[in-house]
Amino acid sequence: MLKLAIELGTSVTKIYGVGSGIVLAESTCLAVSRESGEVRAYGNEAKRLHGKTAEDTAMVFPVCGGEIVDEPHAGALLEYFLGKVVRRAFRVEALFCVPCGTSIQSREKYYRVAKSAGISRVEFAETPFLVALGQDVALSESNPVFAIDIGAGKTSTAVFSLDGIIAGLTMDVGGNRMDTLIIDHIAGLYHLKIGPQTSEKLKNTVGSLLEYDNQSMIVNGRDVVTGKPRAVTVSSGDIFYPISKYVDKVIEYAELLLRKVPAEVSAAMCKNGVYLAGGVAAVSGFGEYVANKLQMEAHLAEDVHTAVVLGGGRVVGSNALMRKICLK
Repeated sequence: MLKLAIELGTSVTKIYGVGSGIVLAESTCLAVSRESGEVRAYGNEAKRLHGKTAEDTAMVFPVCGGEIVDEPHAGALLEYFLGKVVRRAFRVEALFCVPCGTSIQSREKYYRVAKSAGISRVEFAETPFLVALGQDVALSESNPVFAIDIGAGKTSTAVFSLDGIIAGLTMDVGGNRMDTLIIDHIAGLYHLKIGPQTSEKLKNTVGSLLEYDNQSMIVNGRDVVTGKPRAVTVSSGDIFYPISKYVDKVIEYAELLLRKVPAEVSAAMCKNGVYLAGGVAAVSGFGEYVANKLQMEAHLAEDVHTAVVLGGGRVVGSNALMRKICLK
């Protein structure tokens, strides 16, 4: 049986194959004909069409806010992705990486989607565990770990040990929310309307939590007054406010969580620090900013984009970890 870890993310789907490593990372979207319902493009090919299609083509994002919101299209997309990495003769066992506290109803959606895509056996693990395991943290029953996974749709944070979650929560604060804040901020600052792909590129290129960072890039958009195309130069300082506002909200929730843990666990947090992953963690200065706000050491994954699915790969490849970490 082929063993896979699958992160069916709001923005990007990643698949890890035991013995092969990460075998796929593509956008979680489809381009669909409004008239016939026919799928015209999947994954990265569909993402390239976002904001550029005619009226008869709809962009479908079957996962939103960390939840499957369109099961038929999620199943079709997952089947397409599996077709790129799995030979038909193989039976597949898949571990799905899900936000902390995912409900039974949400897991049932993943199960149905997985079965429709031809997966034989389905397991689930919560992303904070996987953030730590993706950074090769040695988990034990007696040494609590604090981890935050900032996805495109949701942010999951938890304090846990190998014995289970001590305190955890998932918030509707994802990287896509930051993109929206940047779009609104640029509209107010420059009277320029930019699209989600431009906002994402701006965030990834010059976004920074280093207050005096001076990177810049030229941004194209539509003048909100004249309606004509226009370009402006946007610097890191120009978008510091929407980025910091978003991260401050994540930290606010993390602080609420820390107030719930016992004193001995808090002492361990001071010693061990916090483990961070997710696309937003790639913003320059993110680790230093979080460390300063939480007053503890921040451990940033070597690749913040893949830490969760790497952790999932570590779990699905170990029967001992599967028994300890997978949701019952």
